[in-house]
Amino acid sequence: MSNIYNPKMSRRESLKRIGTMATVVMVGGVPVACDTAEPEVNQAPVTPSAGHWPDIKLDAITGPTYGTDPIVSNPTAPWPLTLSEAQRDQVAVLSDIICPADDRGPAATEVGVPDVIDEWVSAPYSGQQRDRVQIINGLQWLDDEAQLRFGSSFVATSVEQRIEIIEDIAYRSQIEIDEFELPASFFSRIRRLVFGAYFSSPEGIQDIGYIGNVPIAGDYPGPTEEAMEHIRQVADTLGLPPITEYVNR
Repeated sequence: MSNIYNPKMSRRESLKRIGTMATVVMVGGVPVACDTAEPEVNQAPVTPSAGHWPDIKLDAITGPTYGTDPIVSNPTAPWPLTLSEAQRDQVAVLSDIICPADDRGPAATEVGVPDVIDEWVSAPYSGQQRDRVQIINGLQWLDDEAQLRFGSSFVATSVEQRIEIIEDIAYRSQIEIDEFELPASFFSRIRRLVFGAYFSSPEGIQDIGYIGNVPIAGDYPGPTEEAMEHIRQVADTLGLPPITEYVNR
């Protein structure tokens, strides 16, 4: 089978994108509801092999990091990429399920989301290495589950068969189901990475209506109430003092 996905960007470009993506993913600024609580139709999941999880062990990535400016200080990629061609194809299929094309913008694969995720899980930082273990195991789980259900790899299944598998792990409530705890946690994380990678692209930035580097005429009006509410929620999540303490200083 030929590759489903071919890289869309250079390593230099993908390194630039993960710098922006880190803010979106780590702080929780993805402007979408990343974790849906309940399935639209409450039905019993199909589990021909309840509870399996690959639990693949990976050696830690060591080596140089890119410092504070990966483009200026280290124009060549400081680490090898992690994903195989088959795994990158899986990420591509998942990315377009999670973030398909619509009237507001292109599909995830069209803006290089699999390239950025590959770069992300290859970085030698602690957060990215945790994601690397979870993503590699989750991709293997998808293949194992597809083999058990349909006798083929995940990317070789039909669209309907892929959705059947995803429906069993796509909702936050399914983390509470023993056999789906780890697969559902994996899907929650890769969904956040997909949206983080998408909304760090020029097309994604345009989609959310971000306007930067534009001078404001007259007095600065301050952040909108919607923006302030988001800041309050992030501050509360991080255990910081109420935002009013900073505003009133």
